[in-house]
Amino acid sequence: MSERISDFWENPIGTDGFEFVEYTAPDVDQLHALFECMGFRAVARHRSKAVTLYRQGGVNFVVNAEPDSHGNRFAKAHGPSACAMAFRVKDAAYAHTKLIEMGAKPFHNQVGPMELNIPAIEGIGGSVIYLVDRYGDRSIYDVDFVLTDPVKGLHHEGTRLTEIDHVTHNVYRGNMNQWAGFYEKLFNFREVRYFDIEGKLTGLKSRAMTSPDGKIRIPINESSDDKSQIEEYLHLYRGEGIQHIALASSDIYYSVERLKALGTQFQDSPDTYYERIDNRIKGHGEDIERLKRNR
Repeated sequence: MSERISDFWENPIGTDGFEFVEYTAPDVDQLHALFECMGFRAVARHRSKAVTLYRQGGVNFVVNAEPDSHGNRFAKAHGPSACAMAFRVKDAAYAHTKLIEMGAKPFHNQVGPMELNIPAIEGIGGSVIYLVDRYGDRSIYDVDFVLTDPVKGLHHEGTRLTEIDHVTHNVYRGNMNQWAGFYEKLFNFREVRYFDIEGKLTGLKSRAMTSPDGKIRIPINESSDDKSQIEEYLHLYRGEGIQHIALASSDIYYSVERLKALGTQFQDSPDTYYERIDNRIKGHGEDIERLKRNR
């Protein structure tokens, strides 16, 4: 376990950041291609299951292609999706026991011979929240995974993406407070920001929830009407769930330029966005021309 930084407030479950996000899809080859396009490297594969670990910096993405698994069933129900995430905790067994006592639903994983039994609970939309207390120099991957390149090991800088910044949930109207309460009650998250945005065509409400260690950030969004992207997501995804994952970068210019060179497509921004930056954000110090070149 890596050295812990002081918590911002009481941390009864001992959270210490994200460990990984797990993905699934009806066609997992699309995920492999996507993550390679984003500068990730397949650094390890599971000893007995069709599961691949992709990494760059401190970001761990797990692709689950195991036929008889929660991931496979999740893909059939929702299509390409994030079916699980893992929280680092001080003591996984203790955390799991406390969470169940507080009303969390246990998730029973399929564990093979000589595999780690990672405790877990049910999360948003039938996804899973794993509890991991082996991380840093002593990790879960040492036991259950085999390196693809023993010389390179697990390290891979990639495009200088460094960590999972936040994992956003989209929920049905009226459920935002329910899911905020889920994280408040079980993990002692707190709301650090609230948004109530009314646009010309649509609107949304969002509660940005953060764990006591300050490293697990989960914004929870609900729509104010039937026309928003949130409603579109809920319809296409067929339920509530993890809508997007944000990644931090140590050098955003380098990251974007490398990602574009690798073939990653970005959403365009209108000219007016760049024209108004100086008036909107005084003294920002950014290279606007370089920003425009990488739009």
